Amino acid sequence: MSLYYDDLETRSAAERAADLPLALAEALANAKRAPTLARSLREVEPEDVRSMADLARLPVLRKSDLVEAQARRPPLGGYATRHAHEFDHLFQSPGPIYEPGRLDSDWWRMGRFLTAAGIVKSDVVQNCFSYHLTPAGQMFDSGARAVGAAVFPAGTGQTELQLRAAADLGTTVYAGTPDYLKVLLDKAGEQGLRLGITRAVVGGGALFPSLRALYAEAGIATFQCYATADLGLIAYESEQPEGGAGEGMIVDERVIVEIVRPGTGDPVPEGEVGEVLVTTLNPDYPLIRFATGDLSAVLAGTSACGRTGLRINGWMGRADQTTKIKGMFVRPEQVAALIARHPEVARARVIADRAGEADVMTVQLETRAADPALYEGSVLEALKLKGRVEIVPPGSLPNDGRVIEDRRRYD
Repeated sequence: MSLYYDDLETRSAAERAADLPLALAEALANAKRAPTLARSLREVEPEDVRSMADLARLPVLRKSDLVEAQARRPPLGGYATRHAHEFDHLFQSPGPIYEPGRLDSDWWRMGRFLTAAGIVKSDVVQNCFSYHLTPAGQMFDSGARAVGAAVFPAGTGQTELQLRAAADLGTTVYAGTPDYLKVLLDKAGEQGLRLGITRAVVGGGALFPSLRALYAEAGIATFQCYATADLGLIAYESEQPEGGAGEGMIVDERVIVEIVRPGTGDPVPEGEVGEVLVTTLNPDYPLIRFATGDLSAVLAGTSACGRTGLRINGWMGRADQTTKIKGMFVRPEQVAALIARHPEVARARVIADRAGEADVMTVQLETRAADPALYEGSVLEALKLKGRVEIVPPGSLPNDGRVIEDRRRYD
């Protein structure tokens, strides 16, 4: 049994550097076959994008762009390289927004995650993700089949039937949201049922340390992934030599991840928290610099499991921090525009608070300048609101990716 899904996972740094221009060219060539993407990239040729710096010059694609494009050009907005009827599945996610799917070749690449979690041919996977409307159930089903495991397509709910199936079928792996496994275990305890689940592969929600510890006490090793309906697998945890999951998540080999300052497409330094942008090498649905709206950060070094890919810190919050202050919306891109006006300002943070019964806004600026009055005009122009400007030392703002913080309490 191989520890790895394929040889891509263990490439050397030199091999990865040599392969990057090829991957970028592949992504751009795929995009040129999708009508809407081709128009937005008409002045860019695949050979023009050879590095991450080149990629960073391309426009950011946001989910709102997909929604608008799908309204104009249903059902997939011209972002796919196939007609809708040429896909095996079409899904609807909240928005609504529609995503395609195929059954061949582990289309969402989830087999890589399941391999890293130690799932093998002898396993029986109880898939408790929904098979209805959204693609999560099919994504994990595809991954399990890619590693040769049997799948019980359980879907969501019906706890009594789920337990009976887990006991009767000899389920060894749970796939689903992190919290539903606890529902199953608690109910099994009430009924005196003994389950054979030894591993869990989870997503779609936060896996809190306390919940992971609880599952470990029950003899279940738990691994989480970061995936979306639009992109498939983005990053995943892997089993370490000593057992259990390693620090952070390893980026999938068929996507390219950037971490950028929220509200912009500008990459942040390694280790700084920012928004996750993903470029996928999927030839059927080739999204370029797709903004997930999630915050994360790059982790230094590589995993002890032997996989050499880029690691990120997992989900660290939402990048869309739009907040209404004094009846006006303040958006991350406005904060980015404020910083752009003043090269000496490294970072900024807008704080919404209350004084008595009124909203107040404070704008903290990381700069070596001494006079807050220098920035009051720019704050008004960029944010369309007056606020108190506070100068703070460079490096003093929290590294949490937040550019707008709402301190108001409504309870």
